[in-house]
Amino acid sequence: MFQLPFPVRDANAGGGSDAFGNLPEWDLTDLYTADDAPELARDLDWLEQECSAFAADYEGKLADLDAAGLLDCVLRNEKINAIAGRLMSYAGLRYYQLTTDADRAKFLSDCQEKVTVFTTPLVFFTLEINRIEDDKLKALFAANADLARYEPVFRRIRAMKPYQLSDELEKFLHDLGVVGDAWEKLFDETIAGLTFTVDGEEMNIEGTLNFLTDQDRSKREAAARELARVFAENIKIFARVHNTQAKEKEIVDRWRGMPSAQMGRHLANDVEPEVVEALREAVVAAYPKLSHRYYELKRKWLGLDRMEIWDRNAPLPMEVSRTVGWDEARDIVMEAYGAFDPRMAEIADPFFNKGWIDAGVKPGKAPGAFAHPTVTDVHPYVMLNYLGKPRDVMTLAHELGHGVHQVLAAGQGEMLSSTPLTLAETASVFGEMLTFRKMLEKAKDQNERRVLLAGKVEDMINTVVRQIAFYDFECKLHEARRGGELTPDDINALWMSVQAESLGEAFDFMEGYETFWAYIPHFVHSPFYVYAYAFGDGLVNALYSVYEENPEGFQEKYFDMLKAGGSKHHKELLAPFGLDASDPKFWDKGLSMISGMIDELEAMED
Repeated sequence: MFQLPFPVRDANAGGGSDAFGNLPEWDLTDLYTADDAPELARDLDWLEQECSAFAADYEGKLADLDAAGLLDCVLRNEKINAIAGRLMSYAGLRYYQLTTDADRAKFLSDCQEKVTVFTTPLVFFTLEINRIEDDKLKALFAANADLARYEPVFRRIRAMKPYQLSDELEKFLHDLGVVGDAWEKLFDETIAGLTFTVDGEEMNIEGTLNFLTDQDRSKREAAARELARVFAENIKIFARVHNTQAKEKEIVDRWRGMPSAQMGRHLANDVEPEVVEALREAVVAAYPKLSHRYYELKRKWLGLDRMEIWDRNAPLPMEVSRTVGWDEARDIVMEAYGAFDPRMAEIADPFFNKGWIDAGVKPGKAPGAFAHPTVTDVHPYVMLNYLGKPRDVMTLAHELGHGVHQVLAAGQGEMLSSTPLTLAETASVFGEMLTFRKMLEKAKDQNERRVLLAGKVEDMINTVVRQIAFYDFECKLHEARRGGELTPDDINALWMSVQAESLGEAFDFMEGYETFWAYIPHFVHSPFYVYAYAFGDGLVNALYSVYEENPEGFQEKYFDMLKAGGSKHHKELLAPFGLDASDPKFWDKGLSMISGMIDELEAMED
């Protein structure tokens, strides 16, 4: 019910922040002042009592409520969500700052268990909503405009109606959720606790991944081989986590009668399976004109007969290696946001000066980056692992885009602000595009333009091609797990089955690369999450094309879309722009933007 944040970016970043001075850190006091704060204890007590009172007042009675009574019920449920969300946000964010700290891990687990126990009596709420007759619900919405505002919430809840179990089983599964969460924590703590030695220096996974973008090919190779060595030493743990998570999902899906392992994610994303399949098919069909073509260009630039996996994110030979300071990164992103619309820069500004960003790389800190919305009466928090790479500037633009979106959507309230993952990537990817275009505009010469274009193409390939390959890997993994326990070698083989297809003929794959599935957090924390990146990139490319073709009035429509949060379906949100994600040609429009950039890069070779 209350999902924790988790590191979502597969960022090639890591290693120490001394070069950047005092990077911003979170100030979590807007949530609670400390783990023993009296306000936190008060909220836990309130949550326990209110959940019990809510169940006593409404269980078995929802179908008999009039419109005003049902609205009161929804508003009380929303308040419960807000308090539980505040508690879990504080515990989760504090944990991700230092995942290796036993006290923080225990505090998070204790909060999780308490919130789960307290909210178990609320399971009836969605079950009974699904028992209300369609005609009666329509009449209730017609009778009360305030209640009708929540119609999208009811629609998404009722989408689960065919897969609903008995009240008793639903409560059992709700209680059992903390056990599944323990496997996620095992994964997080294992990843955060791994140490790697490259050129005699010991570092965490972020620092080691960072070497994969080093100018020195021997350092890239050393890092890749060290990653493979450490992953191989721990592969049994990662295989156990994946086997258990996939089996648990298979059992729950089978009991619910889900037609596929992916169906639960599609329902949560409020997107039709055929739309996701159209996206997947369009991207796979475009592999030759996207990744295959680009990496062949890159192979030539690098002067190699064959590329190895440690060359995938290598800087270009013509690229001047430089570190982007934190202040410069902030100024680049803020200028790009402000040039699009001053309101965007105004919303983004507090993130930098009010403790809403935690930017530095620190021992025990979770890898990657995320923006967590917390609750609608506080504000989002952004986590980065900033190392001054140009890609880190794009990651800042990406996560700040999430933050702006979350601030704007907060006006919808707790139950309507949350955007399905497919649309949740819109503002973040759009923020990246604005930042990229501003940097491209300032390019001093053709060489700098080529470096910027190539970097953006690589980011898009990582966002679209790589994530669809990840999605295919997950589909194969969950399907194979239905046939029995998977050995590490089984999972390795599934991983490799999608790599050559997506990356193309330019690559060889070193021994050990078959284990690189082990460190991707999405597979454990949120199965099938990854296609949302490709969805978001394709959607933003199509949106940006509309913006370039007809900028007049675009900003107002864009802000309206972000403010809508989760209150509208993707068809409604895209209609003002003349776009429709259910049209297969929609995806070709987005993919053609990437292809066009590769065309320009190829033309520079002539």
